[in-house]
Amino acid sequence: MKTNISYYQNKNEFRLFVTKSFSNLINLKKEENKTSFNKLVLKILPEIRSYINERLNIAIEKGHFSKMKYKADDFIDQLFITVYDNIEEVENENDFYVWLFKKTDELLEDIVVEEEFNELFFKNIEDYSKLEWDEMQEEFSTDGGGDLLLIEELDDMSYNHNDYTLNHVFIENNEKKMAEKLDKELTDDKINEHIELVLHNMPVDMRIVFYLFTNQKLKVEEIAEIQKKTISEVEKLLNDAKKVLQVSLFNRYSN
Repeated sequence: MKTNISYYQNKNEFRLFVTKSFSNLINLKKEENKTSFNKLVLKILPEIRSYINERLNIAIEKGHFSKMKYKADDFIDQLFITVYDNIEEVENENDFYVWLFKKTDELLEDIVVEEEFNELFFKNIEDYSKLEWDEMQEEFSTDGGGDLLLIEELDDMSYNHNDYTLNHVFIENNEKKMAEKLDKELTDDKINEHIELVLHNMPVDMRIVFYLFTNQKLKVEEIAEIQKKTISEVEKLLNDAKKVLQVSLFNRYSN
């Protein structure tokens, strides 16, 4: 099974870089050196861009707007202004990374509208046959006209997709045996395709919490702050997401 150790280290290292950039940004703001300020902000925004891409992908999948209507840069440009105008709100450098996600969410709120999830999908998730799963996967991967959908189509600088693994779903030690069994039977592509399919049908809040926890390595407390939820609400959303993914993987592939 893929461990992604270097991936985790890189995420942590990047967050440390963002944290340590805070004092430099404050000094550049005091010096009114907006050019250098923006150059440094540009270096600390890759993960914010990934988050914006994820939110836009969800909205496009749900049919809120066409895939070319918005790009991450539309929001990044506004974020430059927001960071410059409001950076003094941040009291401690350790709060800066999460603050960036909060400000990004505020920019997205008026554009990205939450959609009702597929309740029927979840109600029947334990009863789908392998054939039904395969049919759903095929439908999800095409738009009905034979053209590949977002996951295949938007792998560029404006939109990106995520490479989910069993490590994102089976996190606890007591789940290791379950993960090992599936890992022997499935390719990385199969795992990622299935997780993307199930995430597509999740409530938006559940999907975003799962994304922030797995892809951005944010703590539950930090996600609660970004999403304006209680810690217990975030914990429940995360646990529910993992349970649904676990059940769906075993019901589809255990035989």
